[in-house]
Amino acid sequence: MGTITKALDLLTFFSVQRPEIGLSEFVRLAARDKATVHRYLTELAECGFLEQNSKSRGYRLGPAILRLYGVREATSPLRSVLRDLVSEMADEIGELVHVSVLQGSQLSPVLHADPRQHGTQVAFDESVMLPLHATASGLAILSFGPQSLCERVLNGPLERFTAATLTEPDALRARIALFRARGIAWLEQGFDDEVASQAGPIFGPDGEMVGVVAIAVPTARASDEKCARMTEVLHKWIARMSQAVGGTLPASYQHKVTADD
Repeated sequence: MGTITKALDLLTFFSVQRPEIGLSEFVRLAARDKATVHRYLTELAECGFLEQNSKSRGYRLGPAILRLYGVREATSPLRSVLRDLVSEMADEIGELVHVSVLQGSQLSPVLHADPRQHGTQVAFDESVMLPLHATASGLAILSFGPQSLCERVLNGPLERFTAATLTEPDALRARIALFRARGIAWLEQGFDDEVASQAGPIFGPDGEMVGVVAIAVPTARASDEKCARMTEVLHKWIARMSQAVGGTLPASYQHKVTADD
C-alpha cells in the first residue's frame, strides 16, 4: 500500500454515525503511529479533502469532496439520474432498494431508498463498503463483471462475516455460474444474519456493467412468494435503470429476462 493510498484510506473511516474524527481515534482506527497519521491528515486538509473543527480539533470531510462529487455527477451521472427510480422501485416492492458501484475489490454504495411499509426494516448505511463474495450485490458484480476480477477475488483471502458466508472458491464459482445463467444473484445471511437479498447488473453504453441494484429484506419476510416477486421487480427495473444511464441490455441478458418472464 503506497503513501497516497494510506492517506486516502483514512477517508473511509467517516460515516453518518462518525462524521468527525479526532487524531487519537484516527491512530486507533488506522493502527498506525501518531506522527504518520498526523502528517497524512495535515496533507489531506491542505488539499481540501478534510477540514478541521476549530473548537473540537476533530476532522471532517472537506470541500474538495463536494467539488469532485459535482464533477462526477456532471460527467458520469448516476446518483442524480437513479434517485427517483430507486424510490419508485422501493415503493413497488415495498422493501429497501440500494445501488452500488465497484471500488477496487469492494462495493461502494451510491444511494438507497426504504418505503418503510413494514414494522421491521433492513438497516443500511451508505458509508459501509460491501464485500464482493458475501453480498448479493457483490456476487452480481462477480457474475457479470470481468472474469479477471472474479478470479482475483476468489483467489484472495475471503473473510467470513456469518456462519453462512461462503468462503470456498469452488462453491462460489458454482453459485456465480448459476447466477450468470439466471441473470440475478441471491444470497441469504451471507453478510448479515438477518438479511436476504437479490441483485442484478445495471448496464451502461455498449452493454458494460456500470453498477448493481439490489433488494434487501429481513430473512423473516424472505418467503418463496416474496423472492419470486423480487426477481420479477429486479428484471423490470434493471432494464429501466440501464436505459436511464444511457445503457442497453446485452442480447444475452435480454434473453434471460425474457425467458424468466
